[in-house]
Amino acid sequence: MTAVIRVAVIDDHPLFREGVTRSLSEIEGFEVVAEGDSHDDALRIAENLNPDVMLLDISMPGGGLAAIPLILEIVPSQKIVMLTVSEAGDDVTAALQNGARGYVLKGVGSRALADIIRTVASGESYVAPTLSAKLLSSRASEPARKSDLIRDLTLREKEVLNLVASGMSNKQVARRLNLHEKTVKHHMTQIMAKLDVANRTEAAMVLRDALDRPLSQ
Repeated sequence: MTAVIRVAVIDDHPLFREGVTRSLSEIEGFEVVAEGDSHDDALRIAENLNPDVMLLDISMPGGGLAAIPLILEIVPSQKIVMLTVSEAGDDVTAALQNGARGYVLKGVGSRALADIIRTVASGESYVAPTLSAKLLSSRASEPARKSDLIRDLTLREKEVLNLVASGMSNKQVARRLNLHEKTVKHHMTQIMAKLDVANRTEAAMVLRDALDRPLSQ
């Protein structure tokens, strides 16, 4: 039997919050354990209930972005997904750098949101594809391009990163390369350290930024 994913929904728009809660409650495998409408609610819920995944809006009393590091200071293992209307590159970057595991736009459908929550609950990260493209575009002009660090990866690490960038989960990568899933996770840890990024989404974007030049073997 698949474990139920415990979710908290923090948003200061009651109708939207209730809609998300109702939609997730109707999908098998999800339980909404708390709702809130502010930065303070998010901190309290993280500390008292420690949901598997917290959906957090940016524009709410106290600010969602400011809440992320405070939540993680209280509960370092808390998985946070920003669910917002903001497509600003600075907001996406700040959310990921502060420790959010996902960044999703509010136009997402309920089934797609459920899939994203499952992805984050399993330990992976997610950023809406349109926002990933914007981040990639903005980073291309940075003076110190992280794509140069790709050359420091081993051949196996490049294989793993290529598959992750194509959208595969660690389990799928393990099957493709005939490796243990723990081995793939270890490779991803090494890759993120070498590329100086916080999560697999950022690592994939660094790879995509480097595709206009040959990868050293």
